[in-house]
Amino acid sequence: MEILLTAFDPFGGASTNPSWQAVSRVREDWDGAHLTRLLVPTVFGEAERLVLKKAEEISADAILCVGQAGGRYGLSVERVAINLDDASIPDNRGNQPVDQPISSKGAPAYFATIPVKSVVSAIQQAGVPAELSYTAGTFVCNHLLYRVLEDSALSHPGRQGGFIHVPFLPEQVIHRSHTPSMALETITAGLEAAVGEIIRRFR
Repeated sequence: MEILLTAFDPFGGASTNPSWQAVSRVREDWDGAHLTRLLVPTVFGEAERLVLKKAEEISADAILCVGQAGGRYGLSVERVAINLDDASIPDNRGNQPVDQPISSKGAPAYFATIPVKSVVSAIQQAGVPAELSYTAGTFVCNHLLYRVLEDSALSHPGRQGGFIHVPFLPEQVIHRSHTPSMALETITAGLEAAVGEIIRRFR
């Protein structure tokens, strides 16, 4: 099994993005599977171009994307991507689409095809707070998930796709009173539990 695990670079003026810090620490070799990591820019259009290109190169069986969702208390396993870009801030190239469809003739939404409920359970069993989420937002994260799932539905029906949002790191909330965060080691452990469950359920 070939798994593509992706994460984003910092955005919104931040100097770090916990998604990549954690993804870069997830091990590559698993029993019966191999994992490839990929850092992508927080840019509409460019992120999915790089992800889908890499997926083709490695003949990915599953694509699991990871992004930051500051303010959440645990890992959020996303269940659905909606056909809407509505950015409250610009991406890293200044793009800020408002009320625009991602795909003019696409489905209103796509559901993640990784086993979302069992992934949440596996993360929790690893001792990491996790929840099933029904909103991936309307920024680049949702856009990427939508395109990954659309591509799978249209061209790679056997390929699984999913997205996990992770909280801030403690160093990101030093001056943000009452804002939740999670240690990097804990986030990494949660992602490894998710990858392990995807592999287990694929067999």
